[in-house]
Amino acid sequence: MKEARNARPGLHFATRAIHHGYDPANHQGAVTPPVFMTSTYAFESTADFEAVFSGDSDRCVYGRQQNPTQQLLETRLAALEGGQAALVTASGMGAIASTLLTLLSAGDEIAVHHTIYNTASALMNEGLPRFGIKVVRGDLSTPQGTAAAIGPSTRLVYFETPINPSAEVLDIARISAAAQQVGARVIVDSTFASPALQRPLELGADLVIHSLTKYLNGHGDVLGGAVIGDRETIEAIRAAGTKYLTGATPSPMSCFLVLRGLKTLALRMRQHSDNALAVAEMLREHPAVAKVTYPFLADFPDREIARRQMSAGSGMVSFELKAGFDGVAPLMDRLRVISRGISLGDTDSLIYHTAGMIRARQRVSPGLRLSPGVTPELVRLSVGLEDARDLIDDLRQALA
Repeated sequence: MKEARNARPGLHFATRAIHHGYDPANHQGAVTPPVFMTSTYAFESTADFEAVFSGDSDRCVYGRQQNPTQQLLETRLAALEGGQAALVTASGMGAIASTLLTLLSAGDEIAVHHTIYNTASALMNEGLPRFGIKVVRGDLSTPQGTAAAIGPSTRLVYFETPINPSAEVLDIARISAAAQQVGARVIVDSTFASPALQRPLELGADLVIHSLTKYLNGHGDVLGGAVIGDRETIEAIRAAGTKYLTGATPSPMSCFLVLRGLKTLALRMRQHSDNALAVAEMLREHPAVAKVTYPFLADFPDREIARRQMSAGSGMVSFELKAGFDGVAPLMDRLRVISRGISLGDTDSLIYHTAGMIRARQRVSPGLRLSPGVTPELVRLSVGLEDARDLIDDLRQALA
């Protein structure tokens, strides 16, 4: 097979997102990569079969481990994040669980920021301890909190930035430096930013995780996850994490849809960021709003950190109402353009009330609680690609 025409170094991000790792000449000139809808692969001979299972060949064997469409997506994601390799999974939680269950064993310790995505938080609070893994929750937003959470026994450090759902940011370089002092590896969930705006590996992190469901796909029609980093670690996660610990293998069609989404990633993230900044500035001035959090607002407390590690603010805004918890449902119910939904990173704007969800779920799970830093009145807004003027008008009439 000829070397992909676009594997040359020096291509800019948007070009790599469209072309990296694929040469139409290898597929009868097809500009769009094919979808390999197969679960298994035939061998030309028993010698070919033996070569694969002895490790002398890396060709595809079975769909739970490899697929050509998946391989192309992994190659492209690694190039966009600046990693050696990537592993794609069936969901973002598939990536998180596959990674942590591969790298941690009974007796190990992981330091986790106190505020993370609620399902990831459930894995930390309920899942990992069942396997004898110690989870230390702490405040990684300050040097003092980081020092208290990370110690000689820490094997992994895990956090998100920007944080779900608050949209606050954490200093990747500072936390990574602290982890390196004790020999711990750092895992950053960069879903809220995407590699178009932030690349944690360049800032000292060891692994970066994404929910491909969100910005990387960007069209609200697929589930997927990914972990990117050094080749040895990624292949270890593939060999254990997705092969037999979780089985969280993506479908070839899902990989194809994410490849399609990547082609417009750079363009979409610019528009998401522009729209979100305009919406955040309007909300900051609205008399019904008590607080707005957006990384690129002029008065954002950690604006210096945000601008150092992000090229734009992305599309996630959080805000709090002066009317408190009881004012959120009426606001959401009056919206006409913005949809009420639990995901993010879609072309469509989506609004979500974390505390409202927690209160509803407490009927069946009484132990559920809000994470530190998440107030009852906090509203998460995923700003989409609609005209910002329409989004602003919709919010104004709903806040009136």
